[in-house]
Amino acid sequence: MTSIARPTRNLAPGRTRYADRLFRGVSRFGAITVLVILIGLGVMLTLTSLPALREFGIAGFVTGTTWDPVASIYGALPYIVGTLLSSAIALVIATPVAILTAIYLSELAPSRVAIPLTFLIELIAAIPSVVIGLWGVFVLTPFLKVTIEAFMVDTLGSTFPIFEGPPLGIGLFAAGVILAIMILPTIVSVSREVITSVPTAQREAMYALGATRWEVVTKAVLPTARSGIVGAIILGLGRALGETMAVTMVIGNASDIPTSLFDQSQTIASKIATTFNEATSELQVSSLIALGLVLLVITIALNIIARLMVWRVAGPAGGE
Repeated sequence: MTSIARPTRNLAPGRTRYADRLFRGVSRFGAITVLVILIGLGVMLTLTSLPALREFGIAGFVTGTTWDPVASIYGALPYIVGTLLSSAIALVIATPVAILTAIYLSELAPSRVAIPLTFLIELIAAIPSVVIGLWGVFVLTPFLKVTIEAFMVDTLGSTFPIFEGPPLGIGLFAAGVILAIMILPTIVSVSREVITSVPTAQREAMYALGATRWEVVTKAVLPTARSGIVGAIILGLGRALGETMAVTMVIGNASDIPTSLFDQSQTIASKIATTFNEATSELQVSSLIALGLVLLVITIALNIIARLMVWRVAGPAGGE
């Protein structure tokens, strides 16, 4: 006996057009809301920091090297340098480890290993930064002091000035290592998802031509996923620039421009966190908010530069 197929239920053309317009309107509202929040934040920071910017000038505040509340002199350069250097150290350490880990989890590891290992890596992102900071103070910095830092000072310190100085454990290098640990789950998770989404047909085509696994990964998978990997690195950089508590606990909080990898330093975020409650004058509060404005500008500028790099490599659409 033949079965009678049920007619499919389609939405009326009017309802379809209404649903499309509603979805488009809601999506546009969400995008505009994010943009308004960003612009509002920038305007608020700019207006509140005007007393400091008028007192010292934009160039004078950004290039100033003295932060003296007693003399009412405020300069942001040591904290800008500390922020950029600690984030750069974190990216140098975390990026190769994260990409290799993502390749292993998506291309090489069996599922019984990849699934629990992925869960454990992503679990690091759920650890509060103050807990990581405590671990850094009591475990990481003593380890770095007697091992890696002592080795680099003894072997490279006489040749490269950047490795000179006593290995104190607490300092710029320790902050970079802490940041690398904190941004590692972000870069690994996003990179793994991007690599996994590469079409299987590309891998099979390379294998059909006699390519090895190394050639498949380096010539078929990574070129296709490179824009997404760069995006993952951008996300990691964004967290590294704004991280506060863990960095504050291991960087030493010195208000000098670091000349060595092991000098004590301070980032913009850690300076705001450690000083804001003690700010008594309007000029000091305005200067701290101006530091936040500088951090916002640095973050936006670096994201724009990174996005331009993605477009240059993969085209405006973000793909091949």
